[in-house]
Amino acid sequence: MPSIAYFGPQGTFSEQAARAARPDDTLVPAVTVPEALAMVRDGRADLACVPVENSVEGAVSATMDALTEDEPLVAVAEVVLPVTFSLLVRPGMTMADVKSVASHPHALAQVQGWLAANIGHATQLASTSTAAAAVGVLDGNYDAAITAPVAVTHYKLDVLATGIADVADAVTRFLVLQRPGELPPPTGSDRTSIAVVAAYERTGVLAELLTELALRGINLSRIESRPLKGRLGEYRFYLDFDGHVAERRVGDALAALHRRCQDVRFLGSYPKVDGSATIAGAYNADEDYAAAERWVANVRDGRTR
Repeated sequence: MPSIAYFGPQGTFSEQAARAARPDDTLVPAVTVPEALAMVRDGRADLACVPVENSVEGAVSATMDALTEDEPLVAVAEVVLPVTFSLLVRPGMTMADVKSVASHPHALAQVQGWLAANIGHATQLASTSTAAAAVGVLDGNYDAAITAPVAVTHYKLDVLATGIADVADAVTRFLVLQRPGELPPPTGSDRTSIAVVAAYERTGVLAELLTELALRGINLSRIESRPLKGRLGEYRFYLDFDGHVAERRVGDALAALHRRCQDVRFLGSYPKVDGSATIAGAYNADEDYAAAERWVANVRDGRTR
């Protein structure tokens, strides 16, 4: 049975996402996002499920950095989960007993309003994950933990409140990644992810890169930047756009970016979770590329049509 590593320990949103993506696989918790990816790279797991972005807090920097370090991995699926939290305490405790509350920094940031209104007197402390905060409550390090609702199924704690969220429609997107190999086939509703390092000293270089996509009718759905370590003022750009690498226009755009950039890392082509159709736009369907190539071949052979 295949195994899937996830950002653990047990009881995190990443576990919930991994179960949703691969319900029949063996789940293997990892202490950090980089470790989950390392487990795939060195063969300890077949896949990894890690968070990539949140609709409130934005990109998950640990995932972005880890995706471009060491050997390449490619995304084969995405999962989007609604994000609400539970407040867990040791049995018998009340709100008045809570003097400290812990969670992952992203989770704490998403419940600041609720915490201020309900336990504003409590000291907030950061943990490595929401589930690690629950473990800390069990060990007596904290009085309460803000966790994924699934955490209570793993830890003998009481739920003082659940459905906690400052933003009612908040979601987190996760990627399921594997070692390079056979890609999911095109579905007509696909997303491609890449990371590029552009020639920073050239004026307008980012506009040039985005133009390569626009000229081919490719819809850009996300762009993020992260600094290159040890190189102040230089950045790696992460791009998500509609389409699959098997499409002619996408392959053509990737080839153009490869010519223009210092480095291009392909991070995967996979079905979009929302099922929205990928629209190529006028003159950018595969048959348009094929017709244009035939015309050029004819001209090179001395024919004009």
